[in-house]
Amino acid sequence: MKNIKYEPSVAVCPGSFDPVTYGHLDIIARASEVFDRVIVAVLNNTSKNPLFSVQERVDLLKEVTRDMPNVEIDNFDDLLIHYMKEKKAHVIIKGLRAVSDFEYELQMASVNRKLSEEIETFFMMSSSQYSYLSSSVVKQIAMFDGPVGDLVPEAVEKALQSKYSGRRKTSE
Repeated sequence: MKNIKYEPSVAVCPGSFDPVTYGHLDIIARASEVFDRVIVAVLNNTSKNPLFSVQERVDLLKEVTRDMPNVEIDNFDDLLIHYMKEKKAHVIIKGLRAVSDFEYELQMASVNRKLSEEIETFFMMSSSQYSYLSSSVVKQIAMFDGPVGDLVPEAVEKALQSKYSGRRKTSE
């Protein structure tokens, strides 16, 4: 390793979490059993048009992970590698649902490794009950007032209802 002393038991789980789903929470909880500290880092992804603000996503994540004492919630809008160095973390946790996820995440892991040899990416397969689940699917269902209670925690379900009820009222 180069000039930075990394904390070996700290992992960063980055993502947009728009919104956080039970699939995300499954990966976060399992990572928290492996690492002493897991930082869930909400990315302000400028290439996406998020439903929830970064602060709303951070607040929702804080609420739904409050029973995970070694999980902390943060946000960033820089290169992940810069954030990792700032946090003195050398492990990135990424959840995979399908082969299509792997292709993209392999590319990102390779780029991150090229930018910083000290950074390792650990892939975790989602539990089978969440292999179909994505934030996009949840938003699509919620937008049309479909049931999402089995897909997201109650706080997230309420936040989705609040977001979309306002949109439905203005479009009627």
